[in-house]
Amino acid sequence: MMPTQKGLYKPKFPEKYKGNPCNIVFRSSWEYKLMKYFDLSGNIVQWQSEELWIPYRSPIDRKVHRYFPDFLICVIDKNGNKTTKIIEVKPKKQTIPPKLKSNGTKPTKRYLTEVMTYGINSAKWKAAKDYCSDRKWEFLIFTEKELGLV
Repeated sequence: MMPTQKGLYKPKFPEKYKGNPCNIVFRSSWEYKLMKYFDLSGNIVQWQSEELWIPYRSPIDRKVHRYFPDFLICVIDKNGNKTTKIIEVKPKKQTIPPKLKSNGTKPTKRYLTEVMTYGINSAKWKAAKDYCSDRKWEFLIFTEKELGLV
């Protein structure tokens, strides 16, 4: 289950944040955990939260919308190489297609909502992967597993 903690993150190293360091909003304790790591980690030289947007076409209404990934980070590895990564934070459940129960009943409203959410997320993530590929960046989805919560 995704935590529901929300608030403003106050960085210890505001010079590393690309954007307004006085308005960094976290929407979950998972995002807060990553913000703290990005802020304090020596190999993260720059980071931002929901400052970048990527256009994507929704499979629901076929219109172009703006996707704001959770994070963009610039990392320096031990050899001095700089890499840029876009990171989305989601519960594992939202990263896999929902399964329809095969008991012969009609799909529930919850199931249909999960299908729509998964479809929209898939379109966003494809757009993000293409965006990153064009720039030689990396796109990652962090779930409770990557965050060390399971």
